[in-house]
Amino acid sequence: MNSLIAKNRSGITILLCFLTALFEGVDLQAAGVAAPHLIPLMKLNPAQAGQFFSASTLGLLIGAPVGGWLADRFGRKIMLITSIVIFGVFALATSLAGDFQSLVAVRLATGVGLGGALPNMIALASENTRAERRGLAVGLMYCGMPLGGALASLISLTGGADWKSIFYIGGGAPLLLAPVIALTLSESMRRLRVAGAPHPGLKAFLGALFGADRAVRTLLLWTGFGFTLLILYLLLNWLPSLLIGRGFSKPVAAMVQIAFNLGGVAGSIGVGWLIDGKQRGVVTIVSFALTIAFLTALAVMPAQPLIAIAIGGALGVGIMSNQAILYAIAPWCYPMSVRGAGIGAAVAVGRLGSLIGPLVAGQLVGSGHSASQVLLNVVPILVIGAAAALTLSFRLRGEAPH
Repeated sequence: MNSLIAKNRSGITILLCFLTALFEGVDLQAAGVAAPHLIPLMKLNPAQAGQFFSASTLGLLIGAPVGGWLADRFGRKIMLITSIVIFGVFALATSLAGDFQSLVAVRLATGVGLGGALPNMIALASENTRAERRGLAVGLMYCGMPLGGALASLISLTGGADWKSIFYIGGGAPLLLAPVIALTLSESMRRLRVAGAPHPGLKAFLGALFGADRAVRTLLLWTGFGFTLLILYLLLNWLPSLLIGRGFSKPVAAMVQIAFNLGGVAGSIGVGWLIDGKQRGVVTIVSFALTIAFLTALAVMPAQPLIAIAIGGALGVGIMSNQAILYAIAPWCYPMSVRGAGIGAAVAVGRLGSLIGPLVAGQLVGSGHSASQVLLNVVPILVIGAAAALTLSFRLRGEAPH
């Protein structure tokens, strides 16, 4: 059994990380799925509803850097399992929350677990795969998140469903997966080779992020993550409302959201395969250029359902391709000893963008902007993220993770 696992280390690692990402994707959109039933049931006012939506994202800001840092000290596998158990237990606990305070507390704790899992999934998928296939490995892993989001959106179409069911799925499934990971997932081979080396302290960690020529690449990576995730979460939270504002029905808006997530699956896999080639810069240019084009098209398209679904799917391909590019090149930026913390810090900055994105849209809508104007006004934000990602991609030409 052990020899079989060792022989298929890369495939097993990608599969288990994909399943973890799938359940993360479900839980990241669980609040939105449950909200129409949960908010009136608990009599939440708009301010309380906003805190409910943002609690897990705030937890992600904490969990990502802490989970990555602890993984550099104690191992990627153990921290991935710990993070899965945390977000599984507290996702289930959400179904038991009886008041606003307990609801926010369990969502915050869920977010800590979700944040701790992500940098370790990226590191494990990259470090247990051959150098020439690391981008594809990360892309295959990451496509689980939009697929999980599509699953959550499908649940939202069943309007009579018990709001607790999404948390049963988002919490129970990871807890069943955790012992499978404990038995079959291998620790990062590259990390094992340096396991005997002393773990760098805070000063060395800051030096790895900002010393020598890494300050520029760190800032570019953070800018790329922050601005692209701002757009992604703006769309995840506001796309149905913006489409309804453009005259579409709720079922059509839900179908566009599903197409957006399924397009993201295709984008993650496709760009993961392409990013391993010699034309990384070209792939990055094309990915961001198409995203900008389809975001603009979504703002000016005629109010025809089939056109909206097609553009929504194409936009999902672009948006998730951009994210997959950043996740794939993030391990290139840092040495092995601080890679988990480095990726975790970048993920945390990205989550800060995901907190700001829905607020930006809310501010624009509240100030009287139409749905089309909101979409057009955020295009420059995506352009900034594209410029950062493209610059970083070209700076890293010819390099590979240590």
